[in-house]
Amino acid sequence: MPAPHAHHHPPATGRLLWLATGLTLAYAAIEAGVGWWAGSLALVADAGHMVNDAAALTLAAVAAWLAGRPASAWHSYGFGRAEFLAALINSLALLILVAWIAVSAVQRLHEPQPVIGEAVAVAAAIGLGINLLVAWLLSRGERNLNTRAALLHVMGDLLGSVAALLSGIVIAFTGWMPIDPLLSLGISALIVVSSLRLLREALHGLMEGTPFTLAPEAVGRALAAVPGVSSVHDLHIWSVTSEQIMLTAHLVVRDLRQWETVLEACHTLLTERFGIHHATLQPEPETRAVHWVTPRSGSSPHEHSTP
Repeated sequence: MPAPHAHHHPPATGRLLWLATGLTLAYAAIEAGVGWWAGSLALVADAGHMVNDAAALTLAAVAAWLAGRPASAWHSYGFGRAEFLAALINSLALLILVAWIAVSAVQRLHEPQPVIGEAVAVAAAIGLGINLLVAWLLSRGERNLNTRAALLHVMGDLLGSVAALLSGIVIAFTGWMPIDPLLSLGISALIVVSSLRLLREALHGLMEGTPFTLAPEAVGRALAAVPGVSSVHDLHIWSVTSEQIMLTAHLVVRDLRQWETVLEACHTLLTERFGIHHATLQPEPETRAVHWVTPRSGSSPHEHSTP
């Protein structure tokens, strides 16, 4: 008897996410314009970091919207996979931006250019305030995986705004121009770290990898420990979205007449302990004693042993 899937959608946080995205993008454009006019590469780099934050917020908002869309005959899992695709495109674009900033910074270290320190300090201070406001908005919403990731992006951008503010103050009071390209390299490093993490997660999701937060061995052992289950094999875990985890597995059961009870216990375990709400479990009669084992080097993570 197939078990029904418990469909779980993230809470409706779209309004706060779109508001935070709008504020971040609007000021990123202003900050980039001021940075270009004032000759501050650090301010342009901070604007790029704010675009990174806005992209993360947009992904979270789109994911919340897509989660509410029903599946179709052509897209039986819905449209959540677009989250990974958008993250892939976004991370690659940000790495190109970082490369441009890094090259420009090295050129400016060799040939310093004038920077209007006062304008940079004022713009960075306002940007810091915007980031604090966005962080406050996100902290008031539902704390799902997407909003927590977006909040981490914004907290990272706070450091970028502080760096740009410091650059403007140092130039305004000392006239030491190298501080601008040096701090822009520091801000670029922040963008690289977040972009590479985003790229890794996007590629992992598109390749249907097991979520980094889960260990297949731990899930397999937990299922094998359910009363009535002898062993687990052909275990597969992947994500449709960052919050929608899917699982399929074959369970060798001692008594097929108790399958409904075993199935309910397994679904309860997966939901409460691992946050997996979509699981398809196939029962098999017990014909030999098998147990879930930790895979050896070079072996399949779904291997089972016989005595």
